[in-house]
This record gives sequence, structure tokens and C-alpha cells, in this order.
Amino acid sequence: MNPIIIALIAIVLILLFWAVGMYNRLVSLSVRVDNGWAQVDVQLKKRFDLIPNLVETVKGYATHEKTTLEEVTKWRGAAINAKTPEEAMENNAKLSRAIVNLFATAEQYPDLKANQNFLDLQSQLKDIEGKIAMARQFYNDTAMKYNEYILHFPSNLIASMFHFGQKKYFEIAEADKAVPQVKF
Repeated sequence: MNPIIIALIAIVLILLFWAVGMYNRLVSLSVRVDNGWAQVDVQLKKRFDLIPNLVETVKGYATHEKTTLEEVTKWRGAAINAKTPEEAMENNAKLSRAIVNLFATAEQYPDLKANQNFLDLQSQLKDIEGKIAMARQFYNDTAMKYNEYILHFPSNLIASMFHFGQKKYFEIAEADKAVPQVKF
């Protein structure tokens, strides 16, 4: 066989293995991002399960705070029924704001603030919120690695060829970035 043909076959094989390796790396990174979202989703489910108990406890003390309770219930339902991670992220941001309003409402009821069931639920929610924050961090770190890889040359060629798109980060809503006012 001609040495030039052998060299061309070798180059084609090297390029083929290189492309397969990049494709497999893209798949692995994409799966990791999906796993990161699944971890966030698990923590959000725990939060969703806790919210009805919290709402019922507050409802017993704050009967005329109907709109606040309805907002929490509304955004919980929307977050549970979200079809995409992006939709879930948006609805969870709104749910977080509703929960903050719920706790602000609870501040107006000293008996409620002293209720052991309410304090336990509040503690559990705080714990879950910490776990959600860690899961979000893992998801965002994984999404960042994936997004970097699909933007770098030459992996961007394989990514565009096989339609690998960027993953959205789990970001804080603009309304939640504002510094809360503390009054004494």
C-alpha cells in the first residue's frame, strides 16, 4: 500500500476517534447537568411537601391573610406542574417570594411565632432551603462546565453539528437581589 494512503487513513481515523471522544464528552456533560437539575428537583419536592403543612398552620392563626396564603399555594402548584427546568426556575423564584411574604405575615402574630409546630416547620424549611442552595450551586457549576465546553474550539464544531445547546443557569430573580430592609 502507498504510504500516503496509509497516512490519510491514519489521519481520518485519528479525526474520527477525536470527534467520537468530543461527542461522548458532550453527552457526559449534558447528562451531568440533567443530574444536577434532578438533585435540585428532589430538594424542591421536599419543599413542596412541607408547604401545605406550613400554610395550614398559618391559616389557623391568620385567617384574614387569605391572599398571602393563596399566593403560596398558587406558586407551589405552578412550580410542581412546570414542564421545563426554566419554567420550574421561574415559578420557584415566585414561590420563594411568596414564602418570604408568608413569614413576614407570621411576624404579626406572636401566638403563631411561638407555636411549636410552626417553629418546627420553619426550621425544616430553612434546612431544605440550604439544601436547595447547595443543589443549585452544583447544577450551576455543572452547567458552566458544559456551556464552556460547547463554546470552546474545536468542541463547538461537534456541539453545533449535533445540536448541543447551552444550559440555562438557576439564577436569582432581580426582585430577590434587593437588600431586605431591617426595622427595629
